Amino acid sequence: MFGWLFKRKTKKREIVVNVEKLETRVAVVENGRVEEFQVEHPMEERLVGCIFKGRIQNLEHDLQAAFVDIGLKKNAFLHYWDMIPDEEGALDEDDESRQPSRRRRISNEEIAKRFPPGSEIVVQVTKGPIGTKGPRVTANLSLPGRYLVMMPSAKATRGVSRKIADAKERLRLKKILDRLPLPPGVGIIVRTVGSGANQRAFCRDLRNILDVWGQLQRNIQTLKAPACVYSEPDLVERVVRDWLTEDVDRVTIDDEEAYDRIREVAGRISRRARRVIELYKGHLPIFDHYGVESQMEEAFRRKVNLKSGGYLVIDETEALISIDVNTGRHRGKGSQEDAILEVNTEAVEEVARQMRLRNIGGLVVIDLIDMKSRKHQNQIYKAMKAALRRDRARTNVLPISELGLMEMTRQRQEESLLSQMYVDCPYCKGHGVIKSPLAISVDIQRQITAVMRRLQGDPGETELQILVSPSVMERLRNEDEQMLVEMQRRYSGKLTFKSEVARHPESFAILDKNGKVLYAVSESHAV
Repeated sequence: MFGWLFKRKTKKREIVVNVEKLETRVAVVENGRVEEFQVEHPMEERLVGCIFKGRIQNLEHDLQAAFVDIGLKKNAFLHYWDMIPDEEGALDEDDESRQPSRRRRISNEEIAKRFPPGSEIVVQVTKGPIGTKGPRVTANLSLPGRYLVMMPSAKATRGVSRKIADAKERLRLKKILDRLPLPPGVGIIVRTVGSGANQRAFCRDLRNILDVWGQLQRNIQTLKAPACVYSEPDLVERVVRDWLTEDVDRVTIDDEEAYDRIREVAGRISRRARRVIELYKGHLPIFDHYGVESQMEEAFRRKVNLKSGGYLVIDETEALISIDVNTGRHRGKGSQEDAILEVNTEAVEEVARQMRLRNIGGLVVIDLIDMKSRKHQNQIYKAMKAALRRDRARTNVLPISELGLMEMTRQRQEESLLSQMYVDCPYCKGHGVIKSPLAISVDIQRQITAVMRRLQGDPGETELQILVSPSVMERLRNEDEQMLVEMQRRYSGKLTFKSEVARHPESFAILDKNGKVLYAVSESHAV
C-alpha cells in the first residue's frame, strides 16, 4: 500500500505549507510550477462542510426555499428539495460528496406541515457567504474521512468514486465495502485517494468517522439551536486528509507546532506516511524559497502571459468570469490555423489552472481565438475537458459555440482568492478607471456656468471659490485658464481655485464668498 513512498516518479509533486498567526497558505507544486493553492485565515470561521442545528425562520413558497437561522449574521438559504434527506442515497462520485438523486417535487403544504417557522433542522453548509448572499445549506449530510465519505441517511448505499477508473480496483474496493460493518441507514463512498488502500486502512478510517458521527449526534441532542454541531478541521489537517495523495513526494511546513500536529494526523494513516513530512528551517520565507510567491502574483493580475507569446485577460464580475484569449506575440511556424490551435490549446490548459489558483467559479465564458475548423474546435473542447479532470470542484463545460465562445460552470463554494485578499480601490470603487482631468474640467465649467447664471440677478459681483484635486488644478492652470477668464468676463464674476491634496481626483466643490456650498461632487458619488 505504501510502496508509493519509495517509487521513482518522473513528476516531482510537493506540498508547501506556510503557517502564520493570521494566515495559512498551502500550494501544490509540480516540477516547480504551482498547480493548486488555498488560503485560510484562522481568525475567520470556515463554514463550508460545517453542520449546524438551525431554526426555520420563514418559508418562501415563490422561491421554493426556506431561510434558516444557523447563528450567523445572515440566514442560510435552503431549497425545498434539500430539506428532506435523500433516502435513496444517490452519490455524486465525481466530487465524492452526496447529492440528491433527483429533485423530487415537494408541495408547499408538505413543507409547511413538516417544517413550520420556528421548527429545528440539521443542515450542512455547501456554499459559504459570497458577496451579499448568505450561506447555502442542505439537509443531506456527509462526513468525509481520509478514504471514505459517510452519508448518515443514505440507506446503506455503498459506492466508489468514478475517478477511480480501473475496473479491477473498483471491484476490489466494492468487496471491501461489502465487508465493512456499517450502522443501519448509513451510506458510504470510497474517495479517490482510497485507491490502493487495504481493508485495515478503511476499517480504521470508518472508526474515526463513526466517532465523529457519535459526537455530532450528542451535540444535536444537547446543544440549543442555533448552534454548530460539527466543524471542519483547519487547513493544516485538511492537507493530510484531502491533499496527501500517493503521488506526493514531500510535504514541507515552516511552523514547528503545525509540523508536529500534521505528523500526528499523518501517523493515523500510517507510520510511513509521516516520512514525507518535513520541517522547513531555511532563512528565506518558505514560499520565496520554493518560488511560490512570485508565481502567485499572477493570480491577482488581469493579464496572464502564455509561453507561446499569447496571453489571457481575466475579468471577474459578480455575475460571471470572462476570459479573453489573444495571440499576442505568437507567430507560429506552420499555417495560421495551426498557430491558432497551438495558442488555444495552451490557453485552455492555463485557464483550468488559473481557475484552481484563483478559486473562481460560477459561470465562466472563454472567448477563444476564432477557429474555422470544426476538428480543431473539438480538439480544444477535449483539451479543456482533460485539463478539468484534476479540478476538485465540479465543472461542466459545453462545446464551442458558433460565436467562438466556450461556456462552462465551476462549483463555487467560497469567495474567490481575489475577493479574500483585496478590497475595492478607494479611488475607482472597483471600476479600475477614474475620470480624466479633462472630463473633470468639463464638469466643473458646466456647473460653474449653471451657478453663475442662477446668481446673475443678485446685486454685486459674483464671487465663487472652487475646491479641486491637484491633478485637476494642474489641468485648469495649464490648459483651461483662458476659458475660465472668458467665463468670468461673460458673467461678471470672480473665480478662485484652491487645490486640496487630500481631495479625490473626481471630487470638487463650488462655494460662495461666505463659504456656503453651492454645488459639490463628493468622493462617494465620484464613480
